[in-house]
Amino acid sequence: MKGSELLRVIVAQVCLHATMAGMRLATPLLALQQGYSAAAVGLLIALFALTQVFLALPAGRFADRHGLKRPLWLSVIAASGGAGLALIFPVFPVMCIAALVTGGATGATVIALQRHVGRSATDPTQLKRVFSWLAIAPAAANFVGPFLAGMLIDHAGRAPADLLAFRICFAVMAFLPLLCWLLARGAHEPPRVAPVPGAAPTRAWDLLREPMFRRLLFVNWLQSSSWDVHAFVLPVLGHDRGISASVIGSILGAFAIAAAVIRIVLPLIASRASERSVILSSTVVTAAVFAIYPLLNSPWTMGICSVVLGFALGAVQPMVMSMLHQITPHARHGEALGLRLMTINASSVAMPMLFGSLGALIGIAGVFWVVGGVLALGAKATWGLKL
Repeated sequence: MKGSELLRVIVAQVCLHATMAGMRLATPLLALQQGYSAAAVGLLIALFALTQVFLALPAGRFADRHGLKRPLWLSVIAASGGAGLALIFPVFPVMCIAALVTGGATGATVIALQRHVGRSATDPTQLKRVFSWLAIAPAAANFVGPFLAGMLIDHAGRAPADLLAFRICFAVMAFLPLLCWLLARGAHEPPRVAPVPGAAPTRAWDLLREPMFRRLLFVNWLQSSSWDVHAFVLPVLGHDRGISASVIGSILGAFAIAAAVIRIVLPLIASRASERSVILSSTVVTAAVFAIYPLLNSPWTMGICSVVLGFALGAVQPMVMSMLHQITPHARHGEALGLRLMTINASSVAMPMLFGSLGALIGIAGVFWVVGGVLALGAKATWGLKL
């Protein structure tokens, strides 16, 4: 894949993903302004991830059958339509629909673009490089979307955060997916892999019968859960230590920046490090950081741990994506990506509830140590990853 095409694909994903990220900031703020409870707002935020759990597999199969462009323009229509509905009818039930639609469109876009980029790579080294670059897109979108939405809500209307400001915000969010289509519509698609004539119909769950795919999915789940536990538990731990909200936010921000930086560096070392060595190193480092984290009281030392953790966990996704494309059949890459996305999103919904219950029983420090212990045990599974 040419560098210019990869850049267009990355910016295209940023544009559509930023729509969801911006709506995820704007709709809860408007709901709170309209007098809805915190529980209702929590439900609204959860809806952004809910459709990605249920649509991931169908979206993966659709991408396998139709390539990049048809899934992409359908996602663009859905994302623009969802934000447009909130623009026309800025009421809570419609915002819930917008959350479902924009979340599902983002998940389908991620699968289609990841499949396209993976199939366009010519060798394992290029796979690691292109997925390292592509992994920057969500981090950039999660900054661009909320920042743009926040600026519009505060400054675009007749007064800060009035209804006109929210409507202007929704209008801009509805426009961003159109930029995604303009950027990605010229992408060159590799020839589709035709199914073997007379072959028995396949199901996505058949992929789980492959030992290496199960192992890779388990390792990816471990890393994703580590990301979730850090985002969920660190604010509680910081509060217990008497650290201010702004400092806790800075520690989490340092984690995000480190995760983005390592993805910029990874393409430079892709030819020197195997996927297994990177994932194994990340697992060991993450387990060690989780063992140390609860013992720290200083914001500076916690910040250092957060940066190290960002480097470790940020390096995993490109390596997982590279391995996934090498161990699954070309004609089923979309299904494999859908199954992975479904697993991660389902985990992100369930894990915070589990962590909260576990923290109530054994304390917040205990949650770090339990997850660190599970990671240490999971290192054996990582060592068994083979291509």
